[in-house]
Amino acid sequence: MELLNIPPCAVTHAGKFHADDVFSGALLRLLRPGIGITRVYQVPENFDGLAFDVGWGAFDHHQQGAPVRENGVPYAAFGLLWRAFGEALLRRGCSAEDAAREAARFDEQFVQPLDLDDNTGCGAELASVIGSFNPAWDSEEPVDEQYFRAVDFACVILRQRLEEIWAVCRASSLVREALGRMDGGVVVLDRYCPWKAVLCHSGAEFVVYPSQRGGYGAQVVPSGEDGRARVDFPAAWAGKSAQELQSLTGLATIRFCHNGRFLVTCDTEADAVAACRLAQLAGERK
Repeated sequence: MELLNIPPCAVTHAGKFHADDVFSGALLRLLRPGIGITRVYQVPENFDGLAFDVGWGAFDHHQQGAPVRENGVPYAAFGLLWRAFGEALLRRGCSAEDAAREAARFDEQFVQPLDLDDNTGCGAELASVIGSFNPAWDSEEPVDEQYFRAVDFACVILRQRLEEIWAVCRASSLVREALGRMDGGVVVLDRYCPWKAVLCHSGAEFVVYPSQRGGYGAQVVPSGEDGRARVDFPAAWAGKSAQELQSLTGLATIRFCHNGRFLVTCDTEADAVAACRLAQLAGERK
């Protein structure tokens, strides 16, 4: 089923709802605005739409032999829909290469915890939040009305996450261009933009950029393999005042070093780059 051929109507199960069928409904609304979703106890005979989380079809997971990911996490309806349409949806704002990478990342970080919760009841905070939209046991609120309120809420979350991914994709070409100019493990960006998707899988050790708070930031680049910094800023800098930092480093405009030793701020780009060089010379690697 192609992205643009999603039918105009869909059904899901009635009764109590979970994050799985709620985010499935939200995803379908983003894929096909205006899609009609009906909640049923049984898929109508000869139904000519898309059924999810009910009916034992392509987007259900309650039947024997339901799909399981290679890492052992079983699919729920949300994951099955994302597997079918997520990459194509991301291509609205990403290159094919970036869309494939980001679709897999989104599945791992966002979809899989919800799928696992739905299949095992293991507990996921976002699933709990969505579950709280169900009417209380002694409430007279219509459950279907609450389901669609939950879908509206999930649409906001999902849309914002997608916008974040598209922003990362828009930044990729700028970051790759800066990576091509890398000097001694330090990448300098002309403007701030999301950089981790590119630099964490490169040989970069530091990135310098105009800070959104003014001045310049210098940040360690974590490894894409284990998420740890290749080189930290020196422990002696951590949490020191601007005057102390200037005395320790000889840099006139250094202002701040985070206690976590991953971030330094300076008033000038030259000092931000120099701070990275001093950290490299100190050689405090993890």
